[in-house]
Amino acid sequence: MDYTQVLLRPVISEKTTLLKDSSGQITFLVDVRANKIDVQRAVEKAFKVKVRDVNVVVHKPVARTKHGRVTGKVPGYKKAYVTLVAGEKIEFFEGV
Repeated sequence: MDYTQVLLRPVISEKTTLLKDSSGQITFLVDVRANKIDVQRAVEKAFKVKVRDVNVVVHKPVARTKHGRVTGKVPGYKKAYVTLVAGEKIEFFEGV
């Protein structure tokens, strides 16, 4: 897979901002078919940095219910926490 297909979008929230500042971790939503090696190669190719570690969290789809009836579903997604090598940073996230 090409890196543009692996990395869908960055996750910007209070938690991810604290992770970026404290431990140098950047968070991305990634394709559900991508594995840790695909994510590592995609980040290294897209941002020209060295990646130390990748942790992946999978959120499965959940059925929404109201008053005991199923009204739809919340789609699932895969999120990757990418830890960069000490001294590396991505300029795209510095102003956030």
